[in-house]
Amino acid sequence: MKGPEVVVAGEGEVFDIELEEDILRRNGELARENRRILDGHGVRGIDVMGAVGSGKTALIEALAERLRGRLRVAVIAGDVTTTIDAERVRRHGVQSVQVNTGRECHLDANLIRRALGRLDLGRVDVLFIENVGNLICPAEFELGAHARVVVVSVTEGEYMVVKHPLIFQSSDVAVINKVDLAGAMGVDPERLAREAREVNPRLRAVKASMKMGEGLEEIAGALGL
Repeated sequence: MKGPEVVVAGEGEVFDIELEEDILRRNGELARENRRILDGHGVRGIDVMGAVGSGKTALIEALAERLRGRLRVAVIAGDVTTTIDAERVRRHGVQSVQVNTGRECHLDANLIRRALGRLDLGRVDVLFIENVGNLICPAEFELGAHARVVVVSVTEGEYMVVKHPLIFQSSDVAVINKVDLAGAMGVDPERLAREAREVNPRLRAVKASMKMGEGLEEIAGALGL
């Protein structure tokens, strides 16, 4: 099987989070157009955000396996460089496109539009968009997905939620991952979940361990899968 296609951001193509409001407004317009494309093909888009090492790829792999034979899955994997994540998900028999952002710490709706053109959306029911590993930049940029998930790990410390409230405010589901390591790290997963709900009362917080297979069913249910 040949390697995944790669979308590389050209000079001036990636919207910068510190640019003027009209850039964010234009990104929002493109995101709504992306949503119309997904809706037109009957594809449910899910934006998966979180820091490097939080377990985003592991979550997508686990959900892809759970949906195998029932729903057709595709993945857009965002990263500054490399095709590591796209290669990982391709092993599960799903379409995948890698988007390399260069110096930028987030995906934007413009890059997602280009990546959608590399997928056969007629053969997709669920599209996971793995955002660049970061808890700050991705929160501002809508991509056109139907749901947003933020993944945090207990190994990232006890202040991950209170230090990054914006990404939780813009999410529908929070996955508190690696709870099997909570004791060793001295971190209370229930506290993280409670703080996430305090930041965003409508958010569904799920304690999980992708390594141990815990919480996957609840996550899938929260995402309507």
